[in-house]
Amino acid sequence: MEQPLISGIAFNRDEAKLTIQGVPDQPGVAFRILGPVGDANIEVDMIIQNVGADGTTDFTFSVHRNDYSKALKILEKLASELGARQVSGNNKIVKISVVGVGMRSHAGIASQMFKALANEAINIMMIATSEIKISVVVDEKYLELGVRALHSAFGLEEGPLTKNNRNS
Repeated sequence: MEQPLISGIAFNRDEAKLTIQGVPDQPGVAFRILGPVGDANIEVDMIIQNVGADGTTDFTFSVHRNDYSKALKILEKLASELGARQVSGNNKIVKISVVGVGMRSHAGIASQMFKALANEAINIMMIATSEIKISVVVDEKYLELGVRALHSAFGLEEGPLTKNNRNS
């Protein structure tokens, strides 16, 4: 087994999230939402789709903060075409990531991350995982506190809050 090695905490201040709620859950709906967003040359980062018991889905995704207004206008136009209930957004969010190798083969890394944030009363809005990274979206006012809590939880030496990388 690989050793769980948390090599660092990365973050991105330039995030915004958008949600279109109550979209009919049917094949092609993700394309119908993200196609026009991509056609507008807007990069999408995290994506969450949640299907409800009523046969509709809520679709949330994040974009660069500079693209927030343009993406919001696209979703508002799509909402009526798709019969969605509501469109909402938030351009005051940040993404914080725990990065390292060996996460996939070691249980508990995600729960350790979530516990550290919960202990600071930081609410998680979105979660995404990969083999080498766990990312969460939180309110921007919790950036510094969240990064410091995660440095402490994973025994990392705290450094200055300078990382602002779109690819994180």
